[in-house]
Amino acid sequence: MAITITHNNGAAAPTHAANGAGNQAGRDHVVVFPFMAKGHTLPLLHFTTALAVHQKNLRITMVVTPANLAFARSRLPATVRLAVLPFPSLPPLPSGIESTDTLPGPDLYPTFLRATALLRAPFAEFMASLPAPPLVLVSDSFLGFTHRVAADAGVRRIVFQGMSCFSMATCRSLITSPPPSVAEHGASFHVSHMPEHVRITAADVPDTITKLRDAEDPVTRFLIDDIGESDARSWGVLVNSFAMLEEDYVSAFMSFYQPGARAWLVGPLFLAAGDVPEREEEQDPEGCLAWLDEMAERSESVVYVSFGTQAHVSDEQLDELALGLVQSGHPFLWAVRSGTWSPPVDVGPHGRIVRGWIPQRSVLAHPAVGGFVSHCGWNSVMESLAAGKPVLAWPQMAEQHLNAHHVTHIIGAGVRIMAAGGAGAVVGRAEVEHKIRRLMDAGDSDGQKMRAKAVWAQKAAKSAVSDGGTSPVALLKLVEELQGSYCDVIAADDDQINRPRRTIRTPMICEK
Repeated sequence: MAITITHNNGAAAPTHAANGAGNQAGRDHVVVFPFMAKGHTLPLLHFTTALAVHQKNLRITMVVTPANLAFARSRLPATVRLAVLPFPSLPPLPSGIESTDTLPGPDLYPTFLRATALLRAPFAEFMASLPAPPLVLVSDSFLGFTHRVAADAGVRRIVFQGMSCFSMATCRSLITSPPPSVAEHGASFHVSHMPEHVRITAADVPDTITKLRDAEDPVTRFLIDDIGESDARSWGVLVNSFAMLEEDYVSAFMSFYQPGARAWLVGPLFLAAGDVPEREEEQDPEGCLAWLDEMAERSESVVYVSFGTQAHVSDEQLDELALGLVQSGHPFLWAVRSGTWSPPVDVGPHGRIVRGWIPQRSVLAHPAVGGFVSHCGWNSVMESLAAGKPVLAWPQMAEQHLNAHHVTHIIGAGVRIMAAGGAGAVVGRAEVEHKIRRLMDAGDSDGQKMRAKAVWAQKAAKSAVSDGGTSPVALLKLVEELQGSYCDVIAADDDQINRPRRTIRTPMICEK
C-alpha cells in the first residue's frame, strides 16, 4: 500500500528521521491527523501552523489523503511534512470524494464515515514506518481508530474536538442524564454537571443525542462504536477555544474522560497561527472584498449570510430567506452552496449571492459588515466573535443548536431565529426580516447590548492569543508536559487479557 511523504514544498522527504535513531528520535516529532471535513481540517491546519511557528524545535507531519493534499499544502508552512494515505474505496461513495463538502448529498454521509474508518490499516503502516514512536499523535475525534493504532505503537493520543467546551460538556451530560419529560413542552431545564445558570430547552438538544437509543441509525452506531471509547480514553483534549470564554465548562466535560486526562484551550486557532486574512485577489476569487469596499461608506450595514459547507438547505427555505433579506432593506453578501437554486426575487445592486469561495474571516473583519447570519458551526462562531460581529443564530445540525444557545443566551452576542413549526419547518420571510432588523439595528437597547458583548468577545479572543496569553501558554505547557513525561513501561494489551505482556515505549507520567 503506497504511502507518500513529502515536504510541504512538494519535494520528496525520507520516511525516516534524519536527526537520530531509537526512541529519542521521536521526542521532537508530532503527527497530526485531521478528519476530512473542512470544518474539522481547518482548525488543525491552524494548530499545526501555530506549533511550527512557535515551537521550532519540533518536526511535524500531517496525515492527509490525495484529494486533500493541495488544500493542506497551500495552508501550511514549508517545514511541515505531509504523509499521503490512499483513501479507501467503498461503493456507493464515488471515487475522488474525500471530504464531506464534496459529497453529492447527505445520504452518503454514513458511507463516508465508514470509509474513513478503513484508513486504519494504511495509518498503522505509516506509524510502523517511523524509526521511533513520535512524541504525540493529535487526531480528530472522528478518527477513533487512531487511538488503538497509537496505543499499539506506544504513543500518546491527544484528541482534537471541533466543538466548544460548553457543547461537549452539555452533550456528555445529556447522554448520562437525559432531559426531563417536561422539556418536551418547551420548558427550560438545568443541565447536570454544568453551572447553575446553564438552562436549555428540548430544541437545543442535538439530533445525535436524541438518536443515541436508535441502534439502527448508522451515524449513531459510528459515534458509539468508533468514537466513544477511543475519545474517552485519550490522554488529553485539544480545544479550539480560550479560557476567558469557556473556563467555567472545562471541568464539566473533562469529568467524562479517564482520570488524569487534561484539556488545552489553545484558540482561537486561526489567530494563534498568526493567520492574518489576505487581501490578494487569488484569495478572493469572487471579488467579495472589493464589493464590500464599495459598501464601506455605510459602516456595519451589510449582512453576511453563510450556513457552512455541510448543511443542505431546501430550495423553499432559500426562497424565504432571499425574500426576507430583500424586505429587510439591508445590503447582504450571501454564500450559497446550491448550484441549481435561483432567487425568486431580484436582489438588486445591494444584494450579492456568491456560490464560490468566500474569504470568511476577511469578510467578517470588514468594516462594512455589521452582522452574521450563521448556522453556528463552532469555527464560524469563533470567527464572528473574534471579529466583534453579532450573530443571527440559525443552527442546522449536530451541536449547532447548543452553540446558538451559547452565543445568544450566555455570551449575549446575538439573537436566535426559530421556525414557528418547530425543528425542520421552513422559517418564513416575515420572521427572517424581523430578526435581521433586530440583528442590524444598533440604535435600540438590544442591538447595543449584542454589539457590546461581541466587542467584549473580540477583545478577549485577542488577549488570549497575545504574548503571555492563555492560549500560547497552554500550547507551551502541552509540549513541555509531553517531552518531560515519557517512560519505558511494561504494558499489557487491554483488549485481550491473555495476550503475553510485552515491553513497549509507552508514555506515562514519570515520578520525579
